[in-house]
Amino acid sequence: MCGIVAYVGDKQAAPIIIKGLKRLEYRGYDSAGIALLNGKLNVYKKQGKVADLEQVLDGKTLNSTIGIGHTRWATHGEPNDVNAHPHYSGSKNLALIHNGIIENYESLKKELISRGHTFDSDTDSEVLIHLIEDIRDNNDCTLGRAVRLAMQQVIGAYAIVVMDKDAPSQLIAARKGSPLVIGVGKGEFFLASDATPIIEYTNEVVYLDDYEIAVINEGELEVKSHKDVPKTPYIQTLEMELESIEKGGYEHFMLKEIFEQSRSIGDCLRGRIYPKDALIKLGGLRKHGNTIANANRIIIVACGTSWHAGLVAEYIFEELARIPVEVEYASEFRYRNPIINEGDVVFAISQSGETADTLAALELAKKKGAHIYGVCNVVGSSIARLTDAGVYTHAGPEIGVASTKAFTAQVTVLTLIALMIAKKRNSLSDEAIKELSRELESVPEKVAIALENAAEIEKISAVYKDAKNFLYLGRGYNFPVALEGALKLKEISYIHAEGYPAAEMKHGPIALIDEEMPVVVIATRDSSYDKVVSNIQEVKARKGKIIAVVTKGDALIPSMADHVIEVPDTHPVLMPLVSVIPLQFLSYYIAVMRGCNVDQPRNLAKSVTVE
Repeated sequence: MCGIVAYVGDKQAAPIIIKGLKRLEYRGYDSAGIALLNGKLNVYKKQGKVADLEQVLDGKTLNSTIGIGHTRWATHGEPNDVNAHPHYSGSKNLALIHNGIIENYESLKKELISRGHTFDSDTDSEVLIHLIEDIRDNNDCTLGRAVRLAMQQVIGAYAIVVMDKDAPSQLIAARKGSPLVIGVGKGEFFLASDATPIIEYTNEVVYLDDYEIAVINEGELEVKSHKDVPKTPYIQTLEMELESIEKGGYEHFMLKEIFEQSRSIGDCLRGRIYPKDALIKLGGLRKHGNTIANANRIIIVACGTSWHAGLVAEYIFEELARIPVEVEYASEFRYRNPIINEGDVVFAISQSGETADTLAALELAKKKGAHIYGVCNVVGSSIARLTDAGVYTHAGPEIGVASTKAFTAQVTVLTLIALMIAKKRNSLSDEAIKELSRELESVPEKVAIALENAAEIEKISAVYKDAKNFLYLGRGYNFPVALEGALKLKEISYIHAEGYPAAEMKHGPIALIDEEMPVVVIATRDSSYDKVVSNIQEVKARKGKIIAVVTKGDALIPSMADHVIEVPDTHPVLMPLVSVIPLQFLSYYIAVMRGCNVDQPRNLAKSVTVE
């Protein structure tokens, strides 16, 4: 879960790499480093953020047209200067940056020590660059071949870039299980973990596939398989705009992304929904609609916020399409020998499309013969390439570590899929599909109205910013929203919070309630409204503080609650798209008031590319 940036060409490498590391800092911010070649291979690295690295670089001679950079989220070895990347080889003639985990690094390290190697850091990554140099020296081969042979000995996941003191125009890159993209310019190349550092310079990119090795030398790009078979690089054109990865005047990316949701949901729907004809068009699933509609069972695998989107989808799929659904933590799925039968369909949900646990779950499902589909945001990502087909959310780049617009985009796409299946299975009438489709088309406008409550929610946040615990309650479609609200608060404000089905409060959590306990209740009008009212009364009887999210115009709950946040009315199936907005604001404002780093919360990284 680290950020990789590299450059070779005719420009100064250091400014490009530093700016790229700042764009990738959401992927890791324990330490950062850069290697530049100017007669000597110089490595500069520092614990902390990229800004700390910049202080180290101040006053240094950084003249170089080739370099590699890295921002780290620690896996092997604590965050410190020594464990930061890049790592030297034993001779200091080679330097490497690495994203991933080398699972057999201990056995490799023992073997290398027995051959006279010594190590400075506690990382698996340093072992890898020593291995590459050992192979090159003992086989008298090129650096590209040494990387290829080293990869055959490595067990784990990796994206690496290697540079050589004696090759001032050469970079070697390889990947397995961790993303790596190559930007193609005029006589120059940019390498990165994702496209955000590249888009400023070129919109033409090559996504490396697993087990591929790229050799960039003298302005040429050569790609080969791990078996040394030449591959023709497929150059794609990025649709990303530079403005989409800037803050645009907002204090934080998270706040910007919360406010973008009216637009991002609209982008998810554009060209896909035709209420007049009761028609849903999802190009990525056009040839697979019947397979999904005839599924005996749908299994959804995901992690974190995407798992919560999957829980919402479980309610929606079963309600509209009448297909049984199971939602699995991807991190547990592959370890419990799951039963997958012929006719089962597996959906993977991931914002980045690179989540390691979700990819592993998909690979297992594929081996067992399931039809596998993806819902992700990043074009060209690993999940998009591994699955049989899928749907992009078109939410645009999400830089804040805590997902906001990714959640609503995923729920939107999953609702479209459910409507498509319902049409094919005749589980909903055309009139019902038309009604839901019209209401879905109105959701962006209703989200925009919900966003107008920001100032009021900021005031409520000030009351509870010092709370030690929070409880979130919801029923039906709003139960996963309660889980998501609690997760957001935990992620960025470091306040302990739990989400529960409201009826489960009596089975344990009610013991926690006293006058110090804020309880957030999603109490919009639906079939369980009266039951939620009873749950609120139970909390108030024990002096708990109620923050209620209610349907606009509700008169009953405001008479009981300590604080009320109104949201526009919509169909219960679609309510999670609206009711989650206040919870995002609540977590954001509380975190800001507590002085937390909202976009880069401690111990977290945006794209979890290691298990």
